[in-house]
Amino acid sequence: MSAGTTIDTTKAAPAVDAVRTGQRIEDVLDRLATTGDPAARAAAEELVQALMDFYGAGLARMLHLLSTPVGRGTPGDPLAALLGDELVASLLVLHDLHPEDRTTRITRALDSVRDHELDVVDFDEETGTLRLRSAGGGGCGCAASGTTAQQAAEDALACFAPEVTAVEVQAAGRSGEPTLLQIGTGPGARAATAAAPAPAKAP
Repeated sequence: MSAGTTIDTTKAAPAVDAVRTGQRIEDVLDRLATTGDPAARAAAEELVQALMDFYGAGLARMLHLLSTPVGRGTPGDPLAALLGDELVASLLVLHDLHPEDRTTRITRALDSVRDHELDVVDFDEETGTLRLRSAGGGGCGCAASGTTAQQAAEDALACFAPEVTAVEVQAAGRSGEPTLLQIGTGPGARAATAAAPAPAKAP
C-alpha cells in the first residue's frame, strides 16, 4: 500500500452509545431467561462472550500495531500495518470499512501465503469462485502439495476477501501451462513403464 492512503469517510461507522448497547444486550438476555429455556440463555451468553473475545482481540491487535515503532527508513503510514494484519483486516471487511478494493485485498491474501506462489487466473462474480495457478514454489509438486496451497489460500482469503467463497488451484507444469496432478503419471512412472518387459504372449 502506498504511503498516505486514507480511509473513505463515506464508510465511517455510525456513532454507537456503548451504555445503551450494553443495556440492549442485557435486555435480550433477560428476555431469553424468561422463556424458561436455560439452553437458549446459555447459548446467547456464549455468543456474546465469543463476540467480545473477537472484538477485544482485534482492538488489542490494533493498539499493538499502532504502538510498534516504524523501522528506520520506512515511510510512516499508520494504516499499512493494520491493513496487512489478518485479524484487523477481517474486522474492517466485516463492517465494510476496509479502504482497499477486492482485487487489492486478494493480492494481500495471496502474498501472505507462505511456501506457495499463487497467481490469479480469474474470478467468477456469480459463484464467488477464485481460480488460481500454482507455480509450484513449495512442496514436492504432488497432489498433496496442491491441496495444501488451496487450504492456505482459503484461510488467508477468509480474512482479507470473504467475497471469495470457493478456491480452485491449478498446477502449472514446466511449460507454464496448467497440468493435472495425478499419482503414477509423473516422468518416473512413465520411465518405469517403458523399461518394464512386455507380457509374454500366450502360445
